[in-house]
Amino acid sequence: MAMSVGPAEDDAPMSDINTTPLVDVMLVLLIIFLITVPVVIQSVPVRLPKVAYQPTESKPENVVLSVRNGKNGGCEVFWGMTKVTSQQLLDQSVKKLKAEVAKLGGPANMTPDNMPEVHIRSDIDTKWECVGGAMTNVARAGFSRIGFISQPDPAQYRAGIE
Repeated sequence: MAMSVGPAEDDAPMSDINTTPLVDVMLVLLIIFLITVPVVIQSVPVRLPKVAYQPTESKPENVVLSVRNGKNGGCEVFWGMTKVTSQQLLDQSVKKLKAEVAKLGGPANMTPDNMPEVHIRSDIDTKWECVGGAMTNVARAGFSRIGFISQPDPAQYRAGIE
């Protein structure tokens, strides 16, 4: 509520701004922001991995798969240098794992250190359905250690960032 104090005969328009509604609106906005900002900032606490270049130690028992987009929107998976279908990948994975277990003397002798790994190399433009399909097949065969082969960022490698 504003009140003008001055001579009544002055017919000039009032040039003062009534700031009371402005202050009311600003206080309401301040309260809204104070309530909504903590909701927006909340997140689930997770520990993100630190990216570092680690040379891959390739063992003869490891399986190297290459995955890329195929023609007509399909997927191409290569076991070493040989192109395989989804069923062939599953069959070869089972065969490879059984051979490694037999070579070590049975499942009782398997440890995380001597367990064969699957290393997947994928083209940067490959659809994730292709990579996920290859991962699913080797996991169904019994491989529990699946890793990705990537190329480190040359700028980070030169700078020695770890």
